[in-house]
Amino acid sequence: MEERARPALRADLPAMEETLGAAFADDPVIRWLVGPDRAGPARAGCLNRSIAHGHLEDGLTMVTPGVEAVAVWAAPSRHSIPVHRFLRYLPRLTRALGGGGLLRIPAMAAVEKLHPPEPHYYLAVLGTHPTHQGRGHASAAMQPVFARADAEGVPCYLESSKEQNVPYYRHHGFEVIDTHDLANGAGPRLWLMWREPQG
Repeated sequence: MEERARPALRADLPAMEETLGAAFADDPVIRWLVGPDRAGPARAGCLNRSIAHGHLEDGLTMVTPGVEAVAVWAAPSRHSIPVHRFLRYLPRLTRALGGGGLLRIPAMAAVEKLHPPEPHYYLAVLGTHPTHQGRGHASAAMQPVFARADAEGVPCYLESSKEQNVPYYRHHGFEVIDTHDLANGAGPRLWLMWREPQG
């Protein structure tokens, strides 16, 4: 499928929440954060909307024309969501996570320390609505930042929460550089992946 992604707008947030909620309904990290009995599209969408909202102002969150897919990117040296943005959606995040999930936030924050030290673009979230998977939407959503990173000679980095997605990311030039078990093995495993500039 040949389509172009565009920068997401604030008006896209409800559709992004729906897409990411459906895409991450069974995600191991979401299930671990909120508890398997509380996981599902609504909580997954809320959590991922919070991440997307935190990065929206940077102009690197991309959506396909019908918001079938969403790619939330962070620019080099901007991987953390600024505190003032985080505080804006903290009440929403608290409702989605519940008390147990809030206690797991430090384990998630520790993942940031795993980023390689070199400047890189960070793919924080990539999701396609299940009814649109396998049609190239996610590839299209990633492409604008791949093009920018390649033109600048800057690598890209991500953490995959599912081993089954590793071949997909390899197809796009990423390689596994390490794994990390959240909360010293009490949580799910992440596959840390790195993409050198192409072309």
